[in-house]
Amino acid sequence: VSARLLQGMLRWTRAWRLPLRGLGPYSLSFSRVPVAPISSGRSGAEPRSVLLSYKLLDGEATRPALVFLHGLFGSKTNFNSIAKALAQQTGRRVLTVDARNHGDSPHNPDMSYEAMSQDLQDLLPQLGLVPCVLIGHSMGGKTAMLLALQRPELVERLIAVDISPVETTPSSNFPSYMAAMRAVDIPDEMPRSSARKLADEQLSTVIQDLAERQFLLTNLVEVDGRLVWRVNLEALAQHVDKILAFPPRQESYPGPTLFLLGGNSQYVHPSHHVEIRRLFPRAQLQTVPNAGHWIHADCPQDFVAAIRGFLA
Repeated sequence: VSARLLQGMLRWTRAWRLPLRGLGPYSLSFSRVPVAPISSGRSGAEPRSVLLSYKLLDGEATRPALVFLHGLFGSKTNFNSIAKALAQQTGRRVLTVDARNHGDSPHNPDMSYEAMSQDLQDLLPQLGLVPCVLIGHSMGGKTAMLLALQRPELVERLIAVDISPVETTPSSNFPSYMAAMRAVDIPDEMPRSSARKLADEQLSTVIQDLAERQFLLTNLVEVDGRLVWRVNLEALAQHVDKILAFPPRQESYPGPTLFLLGGNSQYVHPSHHVEIRRLFPRAQLQTVPNAGHWIHADCPQDFVAAIRGFLA
């Protein structure tokens, strides 16, 4: 992974404020929310949505807003610089959103794409942002694709960033990442300058890549004087197979669609193109050279240019 990717990912992380007291093996905060009962009035009831945390940059209300959805272990802050640049350059409203169980959004045991799509089906009309340009990276790209297939009237056009509507076989071993994150143990009274370094050392036994560790460590935050993971590791670990899969769909999305691929990434294979064309008949595929899976972090100017080109 290039130094530029590392710098790009770190550019959007918040300044660290580490407490003196560390986190013990069982102090990671998991909100246990009861599963919403399915109403008996109809079959296949929609999942219960949660109120997502978001940031909205103002712009012209006459043109569709840009809505950014981050990937697994990410947050809305991943797109801070990109969102500001696009708001300035296009004059449009730009929305960045924390998915459920990520960032500042609520924790919930349901981590299905149907639930993540429902969250947006409720949020976007409330904010007056439909139809919108939906831009999703990785897990967020799958949520964006499902939303476009389910409710095409809400999506004016779609951009899927380095992901396809098939099962993902990532180079990263996500279950072992989650186990390593849950095992992080920082002793009490450790000086704050050492706490994050120790967490990084503990993760490094499982996760060799420095950039990936730094990215995961953006989720270690201070709450009430102790370090906790803000991602809901319990729900993510339980549903990792669902997150890597994609819900089978019969209908297609009729709107313009861009699949933006990293030239150095292996996430979208040529074998996926048949399914891409079936579900998204107006799909264009565009590759950003020298970019890995995190195109927006690796090559932010090329990423912005690709989006602006697709909007033109």
